[in-house]
Amino acid sequence: MTEKTTEKTYFTRFKQMVTQIPLPEKFTFPFYYEPHELSRIAVSELQERLENDNFNHNFGLNSDSESTPSGKMFGVLVVQNPQGELGYLSAFSGKVGNSNDHDGFVPPVFDMLQTGDFFMEGMDEISRLTDQIEALKKNPESVELQTQVVKLKSQAKEEIEAFRERMRQLKRERKEKRSTLSPDMNLTERAIIENTLIRESLTKKHELKMLNAEWERKIQIAEVQNNTHLEILKALKKQRKEMSGILQSRLFDAYNFLNAKGELKNLGHIFKDHSNSEPPSGAGECAAPKLLHYAYQKNLKPIAMAEFWWGVSPKSEVRKHGNFYPSCRGKCEPILGFMLEGLQVDSNPMLELPEYVRPLDIVYEDDVLLVINKPAEFLSVPGKSLLPSIYDLVKEKYPEATGPLIVHRLDMATSGILLLTKTKEANKKMQAQFIEKRIRKRYVALLDGVLDGREGVIDLPLRLDVNDRPRQLVCHEHGKVAKTRWEVIDELYGRTRVYFYPITGRTHQLRVHAAHKDGLNTAILGDDLYGKRGKRLHLHAEQLTFEHPTNHQEQTITIPVPF
Repeated sequence: MTEKTTEKTYFTRFKQMVTQIPLPEKFTFPFYYEPHELSRIAVSELQERLENDNFNHNFGLNSDSESTPSGKMFGVLVVQNPQGELGYLSAFSGKVGNSNDHDGFVPPVFDMLQTGDFFMEGMDEISRLTDQIEALKKNPESVELQTQVVKLKSQAKEEIEAFRERMRQLKRERKEKRSTLSPDMNLTERAIIENTLIRESLTKKHELKMLNAEWERKIQIAEVQNNTHLEILKALKKQRKEMSGILQSRLFDAYNFLNAKGELKNLGHIFKDHSNSEPPSGAGECAAPKLLHYAYQKNLKPIAMAEFWWGVSPKSEVRKHGNFYPSCRGKCEPILGFMLEGLQVDSNPMLELPEYVRPLDIVYEDDVLLVINKPAEFLSVPGKSLLPSIYDLVKEKYPEATGPLIVHRLDMATSGILLLTKTKEANKKMQAQFIEKRIRKRYVALLDGVLDGREGVIDLPLRLDVNDRPRQLVCHEHGKVAKTRWEVIDELYGRTRVYFYPITGRTHQLRVHAAHKDGLNTAILGDDLYGKRGKRLHLHAEQLTFEHPTNHQEQTITIPVPF
């Protein structure tokens, strides 16, 4: 295939006139962005194509399909070719329709599905070992040997215990017999009877010893036979693990990425330099690295990019059909960090210091307590960045305060009541109330849609998405219990205002419970992680009821909703 044909296949010219649209000064920061107008147009054109071509993949948008539905992340990269023409490249993460080769979408950085490739050959060998392992596990002889060991141990326990019970019964009979001997009995006769009873006791003890030995011998023979099979199984598993490690290492070496400076680095080295760790599964298969690598290869200048979800959401994640999303951090941050070197990129808005630090909005204060109205997009406690936090400001204003100060936290994006203490003793008492769930909290949220019900309880366990921090996943296997009671306040212009009463206090609990399909399936307005980015997250900690740590009176603090 010639270079000209390849460019026609992957470089897509805009259908509409875009020359009048100003180009961005810098390239898109991929982990937090508002799509540029050119990116939006490219996405719109790509989505129009997706609506008319399913690529033999069930995105879950057509109920007639019999295959298992799964949505996919797609991406566009607006580029400028050497002739100065604007166009865009398209890509998808992973595979679509069990293939990574579709007309109009850039190829993978490394094609794992290529017939005869080392990866596929290695996977075939690992599959063969897995089949051997599973066959050995299910082998009737192997199963029978394992069952036989368990059976023999059970039989031995029962028989030995029955023998011991018989010995205890004989002992009682001997004791009874001794008690019935007459004091006037001849000493010789008494001695004969005593000796007989003693020999009987010694005989039973010897028989018990022999019985134990016999069962130990039977069990040992069975265990030796069973261990032979287990050692074979252990050896096969070790061989599979070693082979998998070698294959993984070769795979890391095969993924080689270009950056804007023309440098080349493989996946293994990228992650080692970034965090001294191995790449997670699927690293290098996301849309963004594919797009940038192809652009660099073909001397196409990256202008802007955007990624969006197409189809049904995974069971554990919150993904809305057609919504824009940032690149994942766990897999893509190290890769894109290298690939964007040499390119002028927008700064991370989450790390930009505010032009001014607004003064603390204190809504209640006494000798031991302090209640702050935390603004949205403000940290409760110091993070890894240099951004100021409520803790920093309180520590500066009250240098004589003792103890941890912070009793609980609010997400950076959430506004409202934040309770702090001035003494160590008060902090301990207030924390105990939170731990014992004696504190009542009420949040107000504005949801980006209309709900079917009026009230209810959401019970969806949560855990951290280690590949895309700080996002949370719904996980019924490893997640922590997370429960939220909710009720509708009112509806207006297609949006719903609700009260949230968190029963537990997990990270992003209210945001996930609102957006997840098994929750309210309606994201909070302005939620840049689980819904659509806006001017702010419309979530406010409105009311807090607690027992004062010194006078023990119930106290309720309310801060009006700012939206």
